[in-house]
Amino acid sequence: MTVFIRCGLAILFLDELVVGAWNAISPATFYRYFPTVDLTPPFSEHYARDFGGATLGIALLLGIALVRPRTHFVIPAALAYSVFAVPHFFYHAAHLEGSTHGDAMALTTANAAVALLGLAVVVVAMVHRRRPAPRRPEGTLRPSP
Repeated sequence: MTVFIRCGLAILFLDELVVGAWNAISPATFYRYFPTVDLTPPFSEHYARDFGGATLGIALLLGIALVRPRTHFVIPAALAYSVFAVPHFFYHAAHLEGSTHGDAMALTTANAAVALLGLAVVVVAMVHRRRPAPRRPEGTLRPSP
């Protein structure tokens, strides 16, 4: 389970880091070159930079959870990501007009995958937290966290 949690956090962290940094540093090029962004309302540097900063904030939480995969870091980080990703998926699923069939499929699939991954990390971390700690033979030290 820990491998799944770490891999999931790594994917979500890299996604948020790249998208957030690109938006925060160069919002006009993000709007111009990121696939399917041209399907959304007109460019606003203010909103793009705000989105980039918020996305970097989520990346920070995911990065902390990735480095220290304790449930008290993992669950809030993955939930913060999911609070963004689930409505983001539904928005794009409902606003596909103007896109090609291939773009619509790619956008919907990618957004669904990362939204489900965020939720899956939460569920797996909760299940992992509820598992009893392995019993250690008398006299052995428990490894430090």
